[in-house]
Amino acid sequence: MSEAVSEVHEMIERQLYGCGGILFRDFHLDGAEAFRSFAASFGHPLLAYEFGSTPRSQVSSGVYTSTEYPPHQSIPLHNEQAYTRDWPMKIWFYCQQPAQQGGETPIADSRLIHRDMPAAIRNRFAEKGVMYVRNYGAGLDVDWRQVFGTDSKAEVEAYCAAHSIVCEWKDGDELRTRQVCQGTAVHPVTGDVVWFNQAHLFHVSSLAPDVRESLLDIVGDPLELPRNAFYGDGSPIDDETLTTVRGVLDRHKIVFPWQAGDVVMLDNMLTAHAREPFKGPRRVIVAMAQAHGLH
Repeated sequence: MSEAVSEVHEMIERQLYGCGGILFRDFHLDGAEAFRSFAASFGHPLLAYEFGSTPRSQVSSGVYTSTEYPPHQSIPLHNEQAYTRDWPMKIWFYCQQPAQQGGETPIADSRLIHRDMPAAIRNRFAEKGVMYVRNYGAGLDVDWRQVFGTDSKAEVEAYCAAHSIVCEWKDGDELRTRQVCQGTAVHPVTGDVVWFNQAHLFHVSSLAPDVRESLLDIVGDPLELPRNAFYGDGSPIDDETLTTVRGVLDRHKIVFPWQAGDVVMLDNMLTAHAREPFKGPRRVIVAMAQAHGLH
């Protein structure tokens, strides 16, 4: 039996490297624990959600809710934790309850996105990378204690030192971090070059114009915004560039309806994911595995 399971997993791995994602339907998984066991059966310990950028709740060991943003908001296409130098290679989504309306988890091929990106933009991001600046707490974003999972400043500093993150303590027990990360990346198995960053999510242009204006009025300096993105050398990324990036992402978005019990398994480097707005109750939980990174 174990040999048969191993062969099935090897076949799934091969398919995953080709198409980037697999939908498991009518497998009759029963609840979060069965999902956890299914994801863990692929042979890699499930990962904790470290250095997170969005609110999630832990369901069980290695299993989390999907991003807890309000239902009316969409979440643009992105690769999980591409705003860091460490990320999971595999991510699973389990739909326990599809929304009454909307709530899909669109996907897109990161290889095609890279190829379709205008050469000037693609080359600039590849050469310079992206610097993410985050200011935690102050009632404007996730508190640093939640992000790092500790109340200890020393532990935060040790984590940052180990992950090439520059951290700076500010007045009022607040924290700023800066990290220069990849703009594009090479898949370690397939050798494919992929678009792999979250500049379009962190950059100030991702905010609605009125929210952007209000926040800048409050903090005064783009470096003081809860989150922002620059090129790796610290120079600004102009709004027009990221408008183009978002347009390329949107062109490659594939949307499919959830059914209760569905599991989607993605190669996180080859395939980006998103979330559509929804109405009614919705429950999709997530697991991640196989850490990979650049140090």
